[in-house]
Amino acid sequence: MSLAAYCVICCRRIGTSTSPLKSGTRWRDIRNIIKFTGSLILGGSLFLTYEVLALKKAVTLDTQVVEREKMKSYIYVHTVSLDKGENHGIAWQARKELHKAVRKVLATSAKILRNPFADPFSTVDIEDHECAVWLLLRKSKSDDKTTRLEAVQEMSETHHWHDYQYRLIAQACDPKTLIGLARSKESDLRFFLLPPPLPSLKEDSSTEEELRQLLASLPQTELDECIQYFTSLALSESSQSLAAQKGGLWCFGGNGLPYAESFGEVPSATVEMFCLEAIVKHSEISTHCDKIEANGGLQLLQRLYRLHKDCPKVQRNIMRIIGNMALNEHLHSSIVRSGWVSIMAEAMKSDRIMEASHAARILANLDRETVQEKYQDGVYVLHPQYRTSQPIKADVLFIHGLMGAAFKTWRQQDSEQAVIEKPMEDEDRYTTCWPKTWLAKDCPALRIISVEYDTTLSDWRARCPMERKSIAFRSNELLRKLRAAGVGDRPVVWISHSMGGLLVKKMLLEASKKPEMSAVINNTRGIIFYSVPHHGSHLAEYSVNIRYLLFPSLEVKELSKDSPALKTLQDDFLEFAKDKNFQVLNFVETLPTYIGSMIKLHVVPVESADLGIGDLIPVDVNHLNICKPKKKDAFLYQRTLQFIRETLAKDLEN
Repeated sequence: MSLAAYCVICCRRIGTSTSPLKSGTRWRDIRNIIKFTGSLILGGSLFLTYEVLALKKAVTLDTQVVEREKMKSYIYVHTVSLDKGENHGIAWQARKELHKAVRKVLATSAKILRNPFADPFSTVDIEDHECAVWLLLRKSKSDDKTTRLEAVQEMSETHHWHDYQYRLIAQACDPKTLIGLARSKESDLRFFLLPPPLPSLKEDSSTEEELRQLLASLPQTELDECIQYFTSLALSESSQSLAAQKGGLWCFGGNGLPYAESFGEVPSATVEMFCLEAIVKHSEISTHCDKIEANGGLQLLQRLYRLHKDCPKVQRNIMRIIGNMALNEHLHSSIVRSGWVSIMAEAMKSDRIMEASHAARILANLDRETVQEKYQDGVYVLHPQYRTSQPIKADVLFIHGLMGAAFKTWRQQDSEQAVIEKPMEDEDRYTTCWPKTWLAKDCPALRIISVEYDTTLSDWRARCPMERKSIAFRSNELLRKLRAAGVGDRPVVWISHSMGGLLVKKMLLEASKKPEMSAVINNTRGIIFYSVPHHGSHLAEYSVNIRYLLFPSLEVKELSKDSPALKTLQDDFLEFAKDKNFQVLNFVETLPTYIGSMIKLHVVPVESADLGIGDLIPVDVNHLNICKPKKKDAFLYQRTLQFIRETLAKDLEN
């Protein structure tokens, strides 16, 4: 400012000077102006050159350093300087603004003019999708739910990133995003970090002993008879197991293990199964889940899961426990931290339907972003198992019968040709669960649920001898679980086999008596019965002659033709179904079934399978195969598919 004022004064002096004698003075003033103006220009140029070079040095990076940094897995956090003096002062603010302005000029010139100033930026390998990683992470943590879901979907559909970028997402994303990625069909498994290292076993300890200690630490009071039975049996057998390991030979006198040999791997695995089955029962109680988590159960179960990777039965029981614990939202953070989401994300992609379905149940119970329902033990969603944009307009429920299961009951009928074609993995040729493969493809707008519950032909072979569960008891238990899973919120078609049909009838009658279950009745559209003994079965009559039915179970006794409870159920349901105008389709076998190796029996005769309403279709198969189509274009499947489409036609159109 002083230099400019001096120049102005000199100019005025020159302009007002008229005397020739003062011409020397005028030229002296001109020289002074040139001198000072030159100094100003030179100084300013030097200052700008210094700032540009300093900025260039700041933004120029060694590409080798960048590449090395890419291979590291850092989470970058924005920090604020602790030195308050750095944030004050006019010079600091002026320099900051100058740097900002020059940076914008350089960026613009680099992208538009392509001049030499672009060189510092071209040395850094910054592509468009580099910014996308951080933008998606930011979107995934938005307060808006729709924005979060869009971010997860975009992440799952991205397959061109480098390894370090997937690892960056895995470290920086929150639990909701991680669970969402695990439930997205196209997600890359690199989104999931390896589970954290497991704690070391105690000295002179084993997984079997620690499993026993975990079971012993759970509350033993206020339990039903079966939980008490499983717990005492597991503790008893594991005690004998440990004694055998230390003493060398198997100790006789146990209640459950039929072994008379040196104690080895097979008995050890069997003892672990006893403990796991007991913990499954305990995990159905919320307060016991808290104890399991507090006593390191999540880590111990993960150790067992890894040790028994070739034993699907052990792994399924472990997943049942984790799925039950996931019903408690306050345990979600512990489940995520222990690494179970990563394990289940991999299991979801398994070719084994049972493994994938158990994993799907766990992740659905963890996913509170898109799933409102809770899937309790024994309730499995076969479709859709992943997040989907497909609107779900109706439910189809599969209820198995005596000695059945949620998956094996609904497999394709086995044959020599099918066995040969299994390795081809062509689900249209052979499937281990036709509702999940065939029906899901033909009717993608359906939610398909399969239910599992324990049944026995004989109390002699019962898993819990104290268990006396009648059809009435089981129907109330299943109805409660299905309502928790949201059954009744949409139109429903029930599909049942054998005793499962009696359960469906009893559930609907019980629901009609409870106001809170009215939605189940109002939304029931139709029922398919596969060889359901509405009027009883000859099965119980052969119990004396068949080794497996030496002591017929309560379920078998209730199927006898002279059962008063069965007759009352039939009369009440027939009147009820006519009043509600349910659509009904009945299938019945015409061939006898081998039970064991001794008896050939027509389990459900034609007259017993006749409900009294709906079509009755005889099929030339036995009782076991009446619900197992030979192939996708077989009459049994095509007629089932036709009934579902016709019954739900209006609902699927809407």
